Amino acid sequence: MKSLKRVFAEPAGMPVLADDVIEFHAARLLLLFRLCGKAGRIDGLTKMAKLDFFVRYPAFFKALCVRLGKTTSTPEVGRVESQMVRHHYGPWDKRYYQILAYLESRGLLQVTPQGSTYVLSLSGEGKRIAKQLEKAPSYQPISAMMREVKEVLGDRTGSALKNLIYQTFDSEVARQSLGTIIR
Repeated sequence: MKSLKRVFAEPAGMPVLADDVIEFHAARLLLLFRLCGKAGRIDGLTKMAKLDFFVRYPAFFKALCVRLGKTTSTPEVGRVESQMVRHHYGPWDKRYYQILAYLESRGLLQVTPQGSTYVLSLSGEGKRIAKQLEKAPSYQPISAMMREVKEVLGDRTGSALKNLIYQTFDSEVARQSLGTIIR
């Protein structure tokens, strides 16, 4: 992954994908903590990753809503915001640790161990930036998606979300080998 500051060092003919830029992922996670968390806080890496999964994979979220009997305005799309892999506890992005460290090093996120879990909380500056991102026109679609994900799944624990994913998406996620890209 590259920072936007370093993208300009690449040859002009080389394509730059948003998925390769750390600030793209950092912005999404800032919004996730603001819109899917409680007061800018998510308790646990598992919960963060599972909420992020449903934001990034709208077709999976729509299928889950149908299973749960919930209505959603999520469009029928197969578009994936950014790919995740099958991990020990369900969908995961191997870049999370790098992105979380990036956010913490810039004073935007506080990571606090609490027993066997980590509490992830936006700092004051993190809240301010997330609020700006939420209002930006280019972030309206993903912000709307996050609000729906929170409404349907926000009160569940990380373990409950992991179990729900495994039960609902057996062949798509649960039966995949570790490290397989989820499609």
